[in-house]
Amino acid sequence: MAKLNETFDATTVDPNKPFELLPPGRYVVQIINSELRPTKDGRGQYLWLELDVLEGEYAGRKLFDRLNLINNNPTTVEIAQRTLSAICHAVGKMQVDDSEQLHFIPLVADVKVQPAKNGYDAQNTLRYLPLKQGGASTARATPQVGEAAKKQPSATAPSVRPASPASTPPWKR
Repeated sequence: MAKLNETFDATTVDPNKPFELLPPGRYVVQIINSELRPTKDGRGQYLWLELDVLEGEYAGRKLFDRLNLINNNPTTVEIAQRTLSAICHAVGKMQVDDSEQLHFIPLVADVKVQPAKNGYDAQNTLRYLPLKQGGASTARATPQVGEAAKKQPSATAPSVRPASPASTPPWKR
């Protein structure tokens, strides 16, 4: 039991909103937090990543990823290592000994939605691309096919502009 210092009135505070997935697309993001955490069974560890969306309609939203770097299943470890390699390539850091070396460097997260299964809710899955390859001009891009599509701007992708000319983000300078 925890005695509160004063009466809490829930009518004066909006409750937490349910977690909503980001729609599929490419988002400019940066890793803002990371830590090595134990797996549920306690026999392995995963690198937990917290990412912020930097641009567009979903700026300020969070994404999360887990890389199972220490696990009894070698395939699981290989997938995690390949994902970490993609992040390193995307941010231009080929050798890291601390996950903080990957923080606050913009990159592109190609977001997909994995449907609910086996008792788990639907979730976002992420693939990582360098900012230049991923298309920094849109925070959410629609899939494009062929050379003609590359030359035409997407009708559904919003144009992303800094709030003011003085606040141009460093990755756009």
